[in-house]
Amino acid sequence: MRNLITTAAGTDMSGGFKDFFDTIGLTGSGLITKAIAAVLVVVAGSMMLKLNSDPKGALRKGGLAVGTLFVAVILAMYGDTLFSTVNPPAPKG
Repeated sequence: MRNLITTAAGTDMSGGFKDFFDTIGLTGSGLITKAIAAVLVVVAGSMMLKLNSDPKGALRKGGLAVGTLFVAVILAMYGDTLFSTVNPPAPKG
């Protein structure tokens, strides 16, 4: 006799990506802000890897990299709230 494992009830995903993002709790703008934050983290990481041996230049570039990381973290945490205040474009017609 087979042991059947009952999984969670099926979810209707006929709406495509909108239904998928609703199930994981992300909106379209939330996904975009997370993607922008991820790109900023990669940029800041590459900036840190290219530091000079010159102390002044290294300090300046390191400060810029840390600032970029700070912006990425704030955008990842509060990006949905920040961009939810932007009004949608007016309908044409």
